[in-house]
Amino acid sequence: RSAFADTINRVAYQGERIALERHGKTVAALVSAEDLELLEALENRTDLAAARKALKEPGRRSWEKVKAEIGL
Repeated sequence: RSAFADTINRVAYQGERIALERHGKTVAALVSAEDLELLEALENRTDLAAARKALKEPGRRSWEKVKAEIGL
């Protein structure tokens, strides 16, 4: 427990990023809340850019038309 608490403190207060591995492959990571917020903001920005691009594509269908096509 004390090792886990020390690890969390290193991440939270020193900004250290720690990779968790299984069989030599990284499967997860511990990052600070600040880093997580940054990653989420970047992801949201990327999603927004993709949505704007999709809205400009020719031949796109309205939500109403899609619902009618699938019987909703």
